[in-house]
Amino acid sequence: MNIRDNFLKDNLLNFKELESTWHNYPIFELTNIKAKADFNQYLSKNNILLGLTDVPLIYLNDLRLNESKINPDLLIFASRHKSETMRPAFLTHSTGNWTQKADYGGNPRKLSKTSAILLKCALLNLRAQISIKKLEDFSLDIEVSHHGPTSLDKPLIFVELGSSEQEWKIEEVGQLVAHAILYTCFDYIKSQEKEPPTIGIGFGGTHYAPQFKKLIDSKNVALSFICPKYFIQNLNRNMIEQMLKNTLEIVDCFIIDWKGTNSADKKHMLPLLEEFNLPIKKTKEF
Repeated sequence: MNIRDNFLKDNLLNFKELESTWHNYPIFELTNIKAKADFNQYLSKNNILLGLTDVPLIYLNDLRLNESKINPDLLIFASRHKSETMRPAFLTHSTGNWTQKADYGGNPRKLSKTSAILLKCALLNLRAQISIKKLEDFSLDIEVSHHGPTSLDKPLIFVELGSSEQEWKIEEVGQLVAHAILYTCFDYIKSQEKEPPTIGIGFGGTHYAPQFKKLIDSKNVALSFICPKYFIQNLNRNMIEQMLKNTLEIVDCFIIDWKGTNSADKKHMLPLLEEFNLPIKKTKEF
């Protein structure tokens, strides 16, 4: 709600309330950005909509688009993030469950649809906004794919404000995430006019995927899904097929955090990956 409020009260943004609703709440459409003529040219051909739901986002299994007059191509879920360390942080990731457990929404062993380029845009824009607003006390993380939803038919990413109630309520912090999401939308639209980055799927490493974050942050590489080292033994052909099929872009290669993967996991994973006609690369090769 902090992030949403910052969208609607920003003096540089004009939102129009539409007649249709979504999940029984009004839908707002961005119609103008003051002093950003280069952005407004994209609004003439694209719609950026702001919705609200009472359903916890990780359990949102039905968009109910048949009840409204909207049909979005991509979804960005503005969400809070909670961790045991309560470390102030900004985060982004795709969603999915690697095992039979689905304790946090979605279905067992199912991955959502997502966009590697949208995820890259989100990470870069969180980075840019942290620098602009000088909030270096907050860490920036890309998480491995985890939790629900997994059954929506639209590509999605989460952009999160973490990691405790104290941070969730800070207006300036909510504004940073709102601005990052806004620029993510426009950068994604503009990316369609450019040569695409190398699109990869990641394997190995820990939950906050430092090697993959570094890769996305500093190289012309984008990743859709990251399977961490502790779920590699759960991989099978079906899970890898989902990673490929549910990535909006055509996947160019598999990318392995080699040092973040032990020998037993490599032994399980490499024969599976070799069944697909894609290059297998290490993070250090980029």
